[in-house]
Amino acid sequence: MRLRGGAVTAAVVLFAVAGCTESETKGSSGPEGAGGAALAAAKSLTVKGRAPKTGYARDRFGTAWADTDSNSCDTRDDILKRDLREVKFTGGDCKVSSGVLEPDPYSGKDITYRRGRSQVDIDHIVALSDAWQKGAKYWDASKRIALANDPLNLLAVDASTNRGKGDGDAATWLPPDHAYRCAYVAAQVAVKKKYELWVTSAERSAMEKVLSACPNEKLPSGGNPTKAPSRFHAK
Repeated sequence: MRLRGGAVTAAVVLFAVAGCTESETKGSSGPEGAGGAALAAAKSLTVKGRAPKTGYARDRFGTAWADTDSNSCDTRDDILKRDLREVKFTGGDCKVSSGVLEPDPYSGKDITYRRGRSQVDIDHIVALSDAWQKGAKYWDASKRIALANDPLNLLAVDASTNRGKGDGDAATWLPPDHAYRCAYVAAQVAVKKKYELWVTSAERSAMEKVLSACPNEKLPSGGNPTKAPSRFHAK
């Protein structure tokens, strides 16, 4: 069985409780199992009210898919290369022209990707608008750019399923595929802990409810630094 935990292909140990799957996450460009339990990390997150969305815009997090890791490939193609199988390129080894999302972690379906068609999205596991309302509006641009391009917070998913998520948090949206919910919530916890984002009371309760069914779910780690290189700018 192949799942992604915290935006990477995961090595999986099945855990038959409430439809959840416990996964030890690892990958060359994404998080590795940090050794700590995601449930304990969720309980440690700061709880505050949601700040106003006033002032939010995508460009406050920099140009989309900036090459913050300086590997000469944009972030979107990096994630496509990481998450798709049967990958083919257009010129060189950066621009992904096709591949298969097998399976899509959110729906459990197999999705064929072809460049120029919108069947696959790169999702921000913690939506940028949600981050803005829970601390990111007070950051400097460098940290916001880092969040927007961090592999820890990125996942290739079915576009139609992702559009239903919007900027929802764990209290308002979870993947339809119940088997992926533990890994998904663990990834959200990891991102919020790494970037010191807070959660609402309802959000933390939802996180704890999911992770209580898989108490040995590992907290993903890794990804990029929380400060983007100085050559990148945002409004």
